[in-house]
Formats: sequence, structure tokens, C-alpha cells
Amino acid sequence: MKHCRVAIIGGGASGMAAAVAALRAPAQGGISKAERSVMVFERNRRTGEKIRISGGGKCNLTHAGPVEAILEEGFLRMNERRFLRHALHSFTNEDIIALMEAEGVGLEARPDGKVFTERGDADAVAEALSRMLKRAGTLMIYGSRVTRVSRKSGMFELETEGGIFSAERLIIATGGASWPQLGTTGDGIRLAVSLGHTKTPVSPALAPLYLINPPGSELSGIALRSVTIHASSGKEKSSRNGDVLFTHRGLSGPAALSISRDVARIMQTTGSCMMTADLFPSHEVSALEEELLLHAARNGSQMVRKFLQSCPIAPGGRIAGGNHPHGTIPTAFVGCILPHAGIGDEVVWGGLQKKTRQSLLSVLKRFPLGPVAKVPMEQGEVSAGGVVLGEVNPKTMESRLVPGLYFAGEVLDYTGEIGGYNLQAAFSTGWLAGTSAAQPPQE
Repeated sequence: MKHCRVAIIGGGASGMAAAVAALRAPAQGGISKAERSVMVFERNRRTGEKIRISGGGKCNLTHAGPVEAILEEGFLRMNERRFLRHALHSFTNEDIIALMEAEGVGLEARPDGKVFTERGDADAVAEALSRMLKRAGTLMIYGSRVTRVSRKSGMFELETEGGIFSAERLIIATGGASWPQLGTTGDGIRLAVSLGHTKTPVSPALAPLYLINPPGSELSGIALRSVTIHASSGKEKSSRNGDVLFTHRGLSGPAALSISRDVARIMQTTGSCMMTADLFPSHEVSALEEELLLHAARNGSQMVRKFLQSCPIAPGGRIAGGNHPHGTIPTAFVGCILPHAGIGDEVVWGGLQKKTRQSLLSVLKRFPLGPVAKVPMEQGEVSAGGVVLGEVNPKTMESRLVPGLYFAGEVLDYTGEIGGYNLQAAFSTGWLAGTSAAQPPQE
């Protein structure tokens, strides 16, 4: 039986950060760095598989700005913010940027705050972390899945496909259950439960929405800018503002990905979920109606279709506070609005009856995108659910139930928004877990 001081299950962002931190932590309590052996168990043939595909292969590594802003903008649930605050302050976005730049990985912050590699090369990030592990002296166990963990005589015993190992400290950093084709199949959550922890059910997050009646080919690839989408079923409701992209199977884009966690929950609770879009979220119904009446009075001979195709009050239009000369309702989408409102292609404002105008108003404020068929777990950037946060000490990432057991990354029950927030949380919780696990036992 091979033995190490710290065993880490998972060689992704959080696992690699934990290993580097454990081996860099200052020696304390008579434990020298030479004695601080660290093993990383990675079921794949190389580390960082999810890093390599993140950001479309360009790696949205983190998000620029103060830590408190990252917490507020990146994590919508208060309990998640509270839990992550210490970790994100202990190892910040500036810290991971400095590590990458020291390894020769150039980074750039975009106007929206997302930090990417300069060359759009996600592999460079994974390889940089791998080099750090090698230099630090981490023992990597590749292609060997950990199938069982038990606690015996104050030690952790790990059964793997390549043999049995023991460790004084154990960090579970396996990720959640998204992208199972890359090995994140929920193993860490299962192992945590076997050691006495409880879990929140796993569900997809930051995933596209597949619709029962997908958009036609004429809409695939078309985007709606700065709209508000609503998900509802009975009393269950949720909303997000942002861009929405039509795909051949349904909806994607920032707003759709953000709301997917709530959509999955609504479907689990009620069995169905209807999606609608407010195309003019900055206008209340009465204000939008006033705009339409004013336009009709001034432009009675103009076709309604032409107005929608170059709508100055649509999100992004100059009157709406944007920089574009016209609004952002795509021409292809106008062809969907009119039939729903019962308006023909050649109808002019002067010929629009009150009832039809009211119908148009209703469609513009509540356009029916359709019922959801599925939120695909296998397409989610991350998964929601996992080890209950209340059972983990946020100042160390150590289990409150099992001494010497630590957690890091997506195996925990938090989910960030798109924008580099989830990778930053993985690095931060991993670094904190590794640093804590390297310390001697408390007397």
C-alpha cells in the first residue's frame, strides 16, 4: 500500500491548485516540505480536460475587478457568496493572473471584465498548471479512477483501479456531473456521501435550453440583444436579462445559460416550463403603449414591419440609450412577431385597429419562445448541487463531519454565472483546501 500525506482526487482546476498550494505552503509544526508528499489521482490520461475546452477553447480564466464585485456579480445566491468569500479573498483573481504570467501565459481583460488568454489557447493554462505540479514534486496517478474511500485508524484508504493507497489528508476535487464525457460523472459527490456527507441533488447549470418546438432554420444563429427572458410554470418563476441566441435545438447565449439552473429546478418541481421574452425590458407596458400610439399618429403610412426592423426604442437603439442607429430586433425575428400578433406583412400603422395594437403590445412584452423539452446535463458548463455547504468550513474547506477531509471546486453546492467566475472559485477553493491540508493537526 502506497502512502502520502495529502491525496487529491481530481486533476482539474481545483485539484491542481490544491496540489500546488499544499506543496508551497510554509513548513509548520515540524513537518518539512520534503515530508509533505502529495498524490493527485486523475481518471483521465492528462490533467485539466475541462480547462482545455473552457471558453470555447480560449479559456475564460477569471474575471477582472474587486473580489466583492466578483462575489456579487458572479454568485446570485447569498449563501454561496458567504461561503466563497474567504476563499476568494485568500486566493484572488490577481493571484491566478500572476501565476499564469509567471509561467509565460499572457492574459487580457476584455471590456466586459472577462479575462482570457491572449492567444485564445486554453491548453496553455492547463499545461502551465501541469508544469507547476511537476516542479513542485507532485506524484500524478493517471488513468486510475478512485472507486471507494474509507476512514481507517485516522487515515484515508483509497481503492483505485490501479491499487490501494493511504493518506493522512484527503481533498475531493472531482468536479460535478457536467460534461461526463470528460470524466466528471459525480464520483466526488458519491464518495462524499459514503463518508457521511449529505448532498443537494445535482442538476444542469449554464446549459442551453432545448425546446419542444425548436426554432426554424431561419432563426438558428440569430441573437436577441438585451432582452429579458422569463421561465414559468404555475407559481414557479425566474427571469434573466441579457442576450439570447437561437440554436437549431432551442436557446443559448448568456441569458439562457444563466437561467438554465432555475429552469432545471422548475422542471424537476413541476414537470414543465414555459419560456417567454420581453423584447422591451426597459419599457413598462404603459410606456411602450404610449410610444406605439405616438409613432402610429406620426407615421400612419409606414408598415408595422418596417418599424420593427429599424426600431429606435428597441434595446440597443439610440432612443433606448444604446449606440446603434436602429434597434436590435433582427429582421428574421420580425417575421415571427407579426404572425403571433395577427398582423400581415403589409399592414400599416394607420390601418391598425386597437385590438390588434394591443395584441402587438402583448407579444412584444411577452413573446412566446415555447415550452422547454430538456436542459441537457452533458452540455452544461457546470452542474448545480453537490456537497452541502453547511457541512464544510469556509475558512479551511475542511469537512465539519470528517477531520482531515477537504473539498474544492464544483463538487461543492455552488454555481457561478458565466464570465470566469466558476474557474476562479475552483482555483480559490482549491488553493485554500491545499494550504489547509498541508498544516499539522490542531492540538
